[in-house]
Amino acid sequence: MIITVTLNPAVDKTTYIEGFNTGVVNRVKELRKDAGGKGINVSKVVNKLGGSTVALGFLGGTPGEFIKEELDRFDIAEDFIWLREATRTNLKIVDTTNGVETEVNELGAKVNKEQLNRLEEQILAKADSQDSVVLTGSLPPGVDDDIYAELIKKLDATDCKVFLDASGGSLRKGIASNPYLIKPNLAELEALVERKLNTIEEISQAAEKLQQQGIELVVISLGAKGSLVVSQAGNFKVTPPAVEASSTIGAGDTLVGALALQLETGKSLEEAIRYATVASANSVTKSGTQLCNKEEVEKLLDQVEVVEI
Repeated sequence: MIITVTLNPAVDKTTYIEGFNTGVVNRVKELRKDAGGKGINVSKVVNKLGGSTVALGFLGGTPGEFIKEELDRFDIAEDFIWLREATRTNLKIVDTTNGVETEVNELGAKVNKEQLNRLEEQILAKADSQDSVVLTGSLPPGVDDDIYAELIKKLDATDCKVFLDASGGSLRKGIASNPYLIKPNLAELEALVERKLNTIEEISQAAEKLQQQGIELVVISLGAKGSLVVSQAGNFKVTPPAVEASSTIGAGDTLVGALALQLETGKSLEEAIRYATVASANSVTKSGTQLCNKEEVEKLLDQVEVVEI
């Protein structure tokens, strides 16, 4: 079972505008709404790829009801704690003229200590040694950036695998608790090491230092160039298949979800990262925050390049 934790979910509203400009009236050509939040996206990916998942976190108000209805529609198990405040709505603006995406994200509903304690009890009650727990996404108002670090410490007693995909202070503090896997992008890795990383060798060395402190898998997302994977089983540079991009939103969540599922089913690291890379590339071809298609993923597997470095 893959348990996802989304502290700050959102309704993702994606608008498509031809020639978007600031300071003037822009006309929307197309609009779509999706259940969003990084952990929810991971659960959606696991479900699409045939895995078992449950989505945990906080929901509130009419936007929260929309998210629940969407998860129910796709038969994704959920057990959210309900808040008095409404779940946020995030706006994605896609300029169809030049393909540039702009995101405007709300802060989110405030969470108090009692609600956090309830969620923590819920996570610890569900997780066991056969599970993977994915902690991912931004933090809502009222939540300290050591939340992931504290959850990782407590989950250590369950022997589950903890996947951490965060940024800023929550990533820096979470790393100190040695999760099973982290997935920073290049900018996030550079922020951690406080310097620019200009070559694959420099990126690999920085990732190795993180892996050597006790993190089993360090996956560095390099966007369209793929990823760099550092582990005790070896280091790999992974190049995705060439695809026509529609939206990059959710690509990283797809990588995490597909990788967690493949590893849970006993695949080798090389097999798992190959599959996850294809799934991520396939998600890029979808509009809005739609995600990968299993049949399409399997057709692209031979187009990934995995090189041990």
